[in-house]
Amino acid sequence: MGRGGIPRFLRLRNPVLPALWTNPWLGMDSGLLSVRRTSVAAMTTWTRAEIGALGEKLAVEHLTSLGLRVLARNWRCRYGELDVIATDPAARAVVFVEVKTRTSDRFGGVAQAVTPQKVRRLRRLAGIWLAGQTDSWASVRLDVIGVRIGRCPVPEIIHVQGVG
Repeated sequence: MGRGGIPRFLRLRNPVLPALWTNPWLGMDSGLLSVRRTSVAAMTTWTRAEIGALGEKLAVEHLTSLGLRVLARNWRCRYGELDVIATDPAARAVVFVEVKTRTSDRFGGVAQAVTPQKVRRLRRLAGIWLAGQTDSWASVRLDVIGVRIGRCPVPEIIHVQGVG
């Protein structure tokens, strides 16, 4: 714990509003795994909901920069939630994206965040979403985007394609 009972990993530098983003998408792409960094002006304290919303916003910006079109965000049914649903027009694929935002390595990275049980749940939710659609796609893909905030002033985005 740090000042005022706020955990140290939630206190970040440069207290400004989270909407002030600069220099988006610096980094590299390599096949199925891409790592990108984007400059962010950080707040001093964040709630878990704010951290999650920030991670999803960065993930959506990352996906659109890759040419994907976002169809839905935070789609919910009684069995759970899909963070982002997008289409890849080049591959005629629908992409279901699980976004994991982390402020430390305490609970593991992207590989540890999505267990086989979580992949099964995502497949089930994807099937339910697809059953309600009139469009058809040539393929379906499950991706995971990990957003790491707080270790350095620039958040790191790790995109793993085709996890399940």
